[in-house]
Amino acid sequence: MNAGAQGDGSGATLAARSTRSRDGSPAEDGFVPSALGTREHWNAVYERELQTFQEYGDTGEIWFGEESMTRLIRWMQKHKIPLDASVLDIGTGNGVFLVELAKFGFSDITGIDYSPSAIQLSGSIIEKEGLSNIKLKVEDFLNLSTKLSGFQICIDKGTFDAISLNPDNAIEKRKQYVKSLSVVLKAKGFFLITSCNWTKEELLNEFSEGFELFEELPTPTFSFGGRSGNSVAALVFQKK
Repeated sequence: MNAGAQGDGSGATLAARSTRSRDGSPAEDGFVPSALGTREHWNAVYERELQTFQEYGDTGEIWFGEESMTRLIRWMQKHKIPLDASVLDIGTGNGVFLVELAKFGFSDITGIDYSPSAIQLSGSIIEKEGLSNIKLKVEDFLNLSTKLSGFQICIDKGTFDAISLNPDNAIEKRKQYVKSLSVVLKAKGFFLITSCNWTKEELLNEFSEGFELFEELPTPTFSFGGRSGNSVAALVFQKK
């Protein structure tokens, strides 16, 4: 599950933003429920993408665009994150970001997704790239296995967004997400999140328990009607 958009601020991003209440802030229960927040939706998406890859070799969308992957890797390079640091991609989708991390030189990489088709697609793409140092697991981040822990870096590009749209008690699911993050991330570890649904201030509130803002990453801005802003928020948190 990786519910971003191809290119910062493009169609899927705007569609996701349309789920906000009319005044631009989250509704009482977070967001208007959407199929984008359901396991059934993402299973169907990745079943189609898997079939497309098998037939045509097309890897599918790069969520939030290539720029988002470059942004995160540059941050890791800037802060001299060791290449043997353990990295978890939460809701890895087609696994393209895992491939980029491996090509950059990271050697302890794990991707999880609750869609078996997404993991199968990721495995096929990784195999095509000739990479062998990437671990993949079918895993529901809200119902973790006890073996998933001890990561130095956790990355989310759109998964928290999708959870926020779940029709079945999204508020509790968001709280469980934060609890799961606390389990898998080591103390002083870093959490890199890219979101098209949440502002910086809202994300600070969502992750206030156990995490503190380390850095805000620059994202593209847009202008409309004399006002300017960011269509995407990208933050780095550190576990307390």
